[in-house]
Amino acid sequence: MTDLSELAPAAWPARAAAAWPALPLLVALTLWGYALRHTDVSALDDFGLVSALHPAFWAGLAVLTGGFWFTVRDPRRPGAWSFAYVLGLLVMERATQALLYPTPLYAWAWKHDAVIDHLLTSGSLQGADQLGDMAVYDQWPGFFAAQAALVRLLGVDNAAMYMAWWPLVSSVLLLLPLLLIYRTFTEDRRLIWTAVWLFCVGNWVGQDYFSPQSVAFALHLGVIAVVLRRYGRSGGRRGRQGQAVWTVLLSVLVTAIVVSHQLTPGMLVVTLAALALTRRYRDWVPVVTTVVIFLAWCLTAALPFLSAAMPDMIRSIGDVGANVETGYGTTPTGTGAVATSWAARLLSGSVLLLALAGILRQRVLRHRAVPLLLVAAAPLPMFVASSYGSEMIFRVLMFTLPGAAFFAAAALLPKVRTLAADAVARETAGHSPKPTSARRRRVPLPALPPLPPLRYGAWVPLLVLLAGTLAFVPSYSGKDRVNYFPPREVALVDQLFGRAPDDSLVVAANRNYPLAYEQYWRVDHYWFLDDDRRHVDEIVRDPATVLARDMAAVEAPARAYFLLTQGQVANSEMNGQLDRDQLDRIRESVASSPAFELVAENDAGVLYVLKPAS
Repeated sequence: MTDLSELAPAAWPARAAAAWPALPLLVALTLWGYALRHTDVSALDDFGLVSALHPAFWAGLAVLTGGFWFTVRDPRRPGAWSFAYVLGLLVMERATQALLYPTPLYAWAWKHDAVIDHLLTSGSLQGADQLGDMAVYDQWPGFFAAQAALVRLLGVDNAAMYMAWWPLVSSVLLLLPLLLIYRTFTEDRRLIWTAVWLFCVGNWVGQDYFSPQSVAFALHLGVIAVVLRRYGRSGGRRGRQGQAVWTVLLSVLVTAIVVSHQLTPGMLVVTLAALALTRRYRDWVPVVTTVVIFLAWCLTAALPFLSAAMPDMIRSIGDVGANVETGYGTTPTGTGAVATSWAARLLSGSVLLLALAGILRQRVLRHRAVPLLLVAAAPLPMFVASSYGSEMIFRVLMFTLPGAAFFAAAALLPKVRTLAADAVARETAGHSPKPTSARRRRVPLPALPPLPPLRYGAWVPLLVLLAGTLAFVPSYSGKDRVNYFPPREVALVDQLFGRAPDDSLVVAANRNYPLAYEQYWRVDHYWFLDDDRRHVDEIVRDPATVLARDMAAVEAPARAYFLLTQGQVANSEMNGQLDRDQLDRIRESVASSPAFELVAENDAGVLYVLKPAS
């Protein structure tokens, strides 16, 4: 007779315990899928996607956040589960819009598609004499040239076929450099993955859309990761000799940044300069390499644009108040716009406050992670340099976030470890010999204690994490009424460019409509809300007369068109320009004027053409 105590324990309970993180993840994704099937985006209000989403979406986010927190705080769980939860978060954050909306979001994404179409059509770069203000994109063509090649490689008609999925793709691209940066300072998986999670929920600024900035930011983090990991003074003589290879890689990455975007090279220079001032990274090769490549491009290909823009750039230096001011036409107006704007502000403010708490609370980080603190603080002086079209405050927040998220994550954990502190502890305890310059041995870290019981201190960080995760949705998708263009609006604008002769003029309230820059090399545009406020008031007083006068200079066979769509109305209302009554008055005035003829109309807008003078 066999003694039961001699039998091996059943394997399935252990396997079930090891695989339990899959359950919350699957439940969250199931709720997300159900919510997508029961969400209607045909009539968005001023809260954008927030009020349209089915409640199952919010439940799925809550389950996902809870599952992530209980998984990441358990030292016995492999990092693959945390990675799976972060991917699930990105899918719920960034793929929701791509699946719900039948057309790509954001007027600027459509603009970038037009630039790619221009490169495919012309086959070469052109200057201001052919393209006017749009020539700036030909002076920073890296992103657009790469996308033009991708369009041809995929065999699609244009980039609009895939650009709705770009936010998800560009966000996933950020994971590798983020992990490399964080692993430079710690092997504490709790700290690393909590920081990645906070970065994902704090990155609401929206620069992950189909744009040069999305790729340039990923390359920027890649350069920072290489410098932090390969240019420190702890690598020994052999590591220093191998830096020639890394310098070549840096040159390639920096060149890709410089030829694609105007602002990112400046952010990179100040960040690398800040790192070079520290004892550990006192190597000026990355800084000098970046500055040389940056100046070479500015003094050659980008010189026409910089020559024209330099006076305004010089005047903005030091004017911090004006550089952080959003200005006319960018002031949230209405309950929904104000609420979502405050949600975004509170989300960013909370991450920054958590970062400050992490610095004060975790003493080891103040000594061992100073370079990452400099990475977070380095973009702040850019407030003094320029307003960057009233967007500098948003760009600074985005470039500050990778470092801030790391320290914010430390504020949510009871105690964190750093690589340097672990090495010192091993040497003190005699667990490993002092590493030589020729070769460094990897010594296993001591095992962490078992998962502590859930007490007050464990629930508070979970609630903070959950609040930030939920706040991301209104911060990121609260303006979808402005950014979404239904198929009927796309069809109306497409009809315009299908019939407009060369050198025609399109007059609209603002540029917030799809295909706004379609065929910009042969059709001119005039957005009257961008004009002087006195002229806007003149249009409001007598719309048809003033618009007809402004459009009369177009000579045959070219035509002058007036376009008003629901995207323009939403943008004007929610950003403090003209309200709906004023825009309706303009539309009715044009409709009743004998100087205009109706060309096309649907429930998304109207298109009129100015009749030729008799």
